[in-house]
Amino acid sequence: VQLVESGGRSVQVGGSLRLSCAAIGGRFSRTNMGWLRQAPGKEREFVAGISWTGDTIFYPDSVKGRFTISRDNSKNVTFLQMDSLKPEDTAVYYCAAVDPDRKPLPRIYRDPKAYDYWGQGTQVTVSS
Repeated sequence: VQLVESGGRSVQVGGSLRLSCAAIGGRFSRTNMGWLRQAPGKEREFVAGISWTGDTIFYPDSVKGRFTISRDNSKNVTFLQMDSLKPEDTAVYYCAAVDPDRKPLPRIYRDPKAYDYWGQGTQVTVSS
């Protein structure tokens, strides 16, 4: 599976961005997906996950109420809508996928080590 993110850019505090992740190849409709981010000098951090059924979603407290993950299985795309952005949201954002053959059940994976496929990342910078 190849994952291609887009939508990252510089934005002011309080602004919004919508990131997209296109999946090429694989069985996207049976693939659990996640968005993770990594700021300079910090470990990679889980920010949102969605099961392949689309009915199980999870956010950590740091982004809950501000970020929304969604997917369109007909178009092999996952989205991350980010609202009320803060400077601490500045990071490279990665789309990631779990191998459906190894982990077929619809669920959320919060540990970055659980993901088998990664996009190249897209930079989000929030400035005041």
